[in-house]
Amino acid sequence: MTKLSFKLKIVIMYIPRDITSRLTTSTAPVQILVGPRQCGKSTLLAHLSGSSFKEVTFDDLQMRILANRDPGLFLEQFPPPILLDEVQYVPPLFSEIKRIVDRQKRDRVLHDRAVPVLFRMTGSDQWLMDKNVKESLAGRASYFSLNTLSVHEIARGLGEVSVSDILFRGGWPELWTDRTLSPVQYLNDHIRSAIEREIVLSAGVQKQESFSLVLGLLAARTGTLLDYSNIARDSGIQGVTVKEWVGILSRAAIVSLLRPYESNLNKRLTKTPKLYFLDTGLAVRLMGWQEKAPLLASPQAGALFETLVYSEIVKFIQNCGKSWQIHLWRTKEGEEIDFLLVAASGEVVALDAKMSLNSVQPARLPPSFLKLFPRARQIVLVTFGGQRLQLSRECLAIPLPELHDFLMTI
Repeated sequence: MTKLSFKLKIVIMYIPRDITSRLTTSTAPVQILVGPRQCGKSTLLAHLSGSSFKEVTFDDLQMRILANRDPGLFLEQFPPPILLDEVQYVPPLFSEIKRIVDRQKRDRVLHDRAVPVLFRMTGSDQWLMDKNVKESLAGRASYFSLNTLSVHEIARGLGEVSVSDILFRGGWPELWTDRTLSPVQYLNDHIRSAIEREIVLSAGVQKQESFSLVLGLLAARTGTLLDYSNIARDSGIQGVTVKEWVGILSRAAIVSLLRPYESNLNKRLTKTPKLYFLDTGLAVRLMGWQEKAPLLASPQAGALFETLVYSEIVKFIQNCGKSWQIHLWRTKEGEEIDFLLVAASGEVVALDAKMSLNSVQPARLPPSFLKLFPRARQIVLVTFGGQRLQLSRECLAIPLPELHDFLMTI
């Protein structure tokens, strides 16, 4: 009897990332991709590099010990081109990388050849990366920021998807490439491992339980004006400590502060920033929601949709390398525009997030806004659903999945 043997080939779906073109056109010998854990950094670089780059992760304790103890020996065993994952753990390696890059530059100058990409690196701790890498590799490295999947990336990679599903799951690649995973369990594990353990330890936070409490309170306030004293009162933690922890979460690309637009021409503008989580799935899980339907009917749905719109704009700016400014515009009298985009050309775009599942009414730019920006043409309403529609001469409605294409026209 002939014995048959079978090899089971597991195909992992890959969702293309919008930042890829920036990485492929970069000519720096060192490329560094930073962003939160499990957002797809190493998967992206491995897909980009193919078999030409070896891959080493410093989550492997043995590799980490060797690179820290003898970086020269490590790079003799793993010479470039190489992909190094979570390099914030091996600061002694950077001076050795600098030496290799400088030697390659000298050698290639003699032959009038450009230095190729030698090192691709990822890091999930922005504070440690800034501390250990930037000075060592100044002038030799290009830096890129990546976060979880954008609405545009999910829709392009998977076809038509539900905005409500993205709101609930967030943009974590594994939750989209493996739909058998439970978002609740996956994000519970992520919060325990990547946030409550790694961020707390790397930042030297002493009160882990209090940090977790503040994290939940911040999630409940996503899309709202940030009041440190209010959070301090509800958590029993000093306001200065809450502010420090928000800074830690911001450096880790978990949350983002949207600063208000400031103008000497108008003293009526508020100075209080808004806080947003950069992934709605994470905020939803920290709020304690277990199912999508009750969430969408809750009072928090509007702030979460505004959070999703904000994260889509931020991810577009990062992925496309735009040097845009984004602000909150709000007067002390309560006039407000959710997002004020100022492009490098000076063009100003006003956007509002509208969760309404039914008809969306036309909006107008406030007179005080037009006084500051007389060339502003219209306000853009980013909607939960529906179709792109010119609601009036001054108001355009765009469904969230089409926001990326609209921003490309600015």
